[in-house]
Amino acid sequence: MQTKDLNKYRWVILSLVFSATTFNYFNRTVLAVLIPEIKKDLLIDDITYGYILSAFQLMYTLGFLAAGRIIDKLGTKLGYMLSILTWSISAAMHGLCTTPLCLGVWRGFLGITESGNFPAAIKSVSEWFPVKDRAFATSLFNSGTSVASIIGPPVIAVIFTVAGWRWTFFFFGMLGFLLVIIWQFVYRAPEVKKDQPSEVIEEQAVPWKLLLKQRETYGFMIGKFLTDPVWWFYLYWMPNYLSSQRGFDIKSIAIAVPLIYIIAMLASWVGGWFSGFLIKRGWPVLKARKTIMGISAACLPVTALAVMAGNAWVAILLVSLALGAHSSWSVNIFTLVSDCFPSKSVGSVTGLGGFAGGLGGLLIATLAPGYIVTYFGYVPVFILMGILHPLAFIAIHLNLKKQIN
Repeated sequence: MQTKDLNKYRWVILSLVFSATTFNYFNRTVLAVLIPEIKKDLLIDDITYGYILSAFQLMYTLGFLAAGRIIDKLGTKLGYMLSILTWSISAAMHGLCTTPLCLGVWRGFLGITESGNFPAAIKSVSEWFPVKDRAFATSLFNSGTSVASIIGPPVIAVIFTVAGWRWTFFFFGMLGFLLVIIWQFVYRAPEVKKDQPSEVIEEQAVPWKLLLKQRETYGFMIGKFLTDPVWWFYLYWMPNYLSSQRGFDIKSIAIAVPLIYIIAMLASWVGGWFSGFLIKRGWPVLKARKTIMGISAACLPVTALAVMAGNAWVAILLVSLALGAHSSWSVNIFTLVSDCFPSKSVGSVTGLGGFAGGLGGLLIATLAPGYIVTYFGYVPVFILMGILHPLAFIAIHLNLKKQIN
């Protein structure tokens, strides 16, 4: 394949990765949007809901430990395909649940199977895109998380109205099976050539014991541990908050939630593009990434005021700023992995960071809020979500300082 064709084909790869990420988040969004109705049907309270979310988060966290290694060993094509297939089965099975325990079990299976998405996606970008374009490419596929939350709620509301919540889970699970077929026939691994648009060299995956000796690995893991819970909290609890505290029904939620994620998606694109722009202007790579991350982190404390806003739509706009700033942060922290580590380590390091982020999500975004909301309300949780990014920025700045060879 000629260099010109390679440059075109990498955008085909990126579109597949974007689609996989979007479908991945469709499955997470369904429960969040429909929980007001599911709570009535299965007699679920906020604490039990927290347990169900924690089942996903725990298995998602543990899954990351294996997912990164599996992707590095099997390769992107086979590893990604297996992940998509198994998470689609798990998602569809939610529709058969008749008890909170059953829902929690299948939520756990969804978590462990969906953990392969980001290690495979980041590895794909590191294989197919040069350094100057990686943050923007990452922002594009990562915007699938926002697209799922933009178009998902209205579609979910329509399917729910027509067929009920069980068929809604079936529908989104089936989408994954379609993607598996497309992935199998369209995806190709990059050829190893001197004119290839990335720095791919087939090498053995680096053992964890070596990666864990690098302070850069810990910087990435701490950053993910502290900031991933912010995204998880708003993804899982915002519809519940709008329903219980602001009086929104599912139709109103289907309008409010997409607005939040439209802003998040736009901010993701800007954050990814701007760090690449700075690099093209001659900025050192890490300085460019950290500058955007610092600006993003500085926005979060202001967004804690959302819970105190008298007007529901002011609160929604502040939450939009929170997720927009987080999205800008996220594309750059992901890209730091491919900046600081060779391709042979990207899947494993992303997996370790995903494990840390999942653990933070488990403790801070799923398990704790059930109790805090029940006994103290939403104010303490919103304040906590406002201070995590500045703390994470300090850890990132102190620990990620060089390229690991």
